[in-house]
Amino acid sequence: MLDRLTTGLEFQTQALLLRAERQRMLAGNIANADTPGYQAQEFNFSKALQMATDAAGASAPNAATAEGRRGLVQSTREFALQAQTNLDGNGVDMDRERASFADNSLRYEATLRFINGSLRTMLDSMKSHNSPG
Repeated sequence: MLDRLTTGLEFQTQALLLRAERQRMLAGNIANADTPGYQAQEFNFSKALQMATDAAGASAPNAATAEGRRGLVQSTREFALQAQTNLDGNGVDMDRERASFADNSLRYEATLRFINGSLRTMLDSMKSHNSPG
């Protein structure tokens, strides 16, 4: 019974966890903006989400763990394209990183609100609606 209630939230849960991983990666890029030779990293979010939901659907515990999610991120990791080259070999474009960070933050918040709304709807539907009289 509980499986039927949580199945609908599995996709959003995986998306939320991968958004957190992406935020961590973007923060690392911003933190290394002045590190000579550092190349900005990114991962294919849609591919990682597809792999996570496939693994969760197959009841594979790998996607449910932090190590499993990091493995998914690492398997879809790529270096971000440089808009221009720097003399020190650093590949972080701060404008792009800040925009990606803000976009990912908004998407994280939207996913969190969706999950919260879904859970609230489920809880409301479970309450007994006894009308007086």
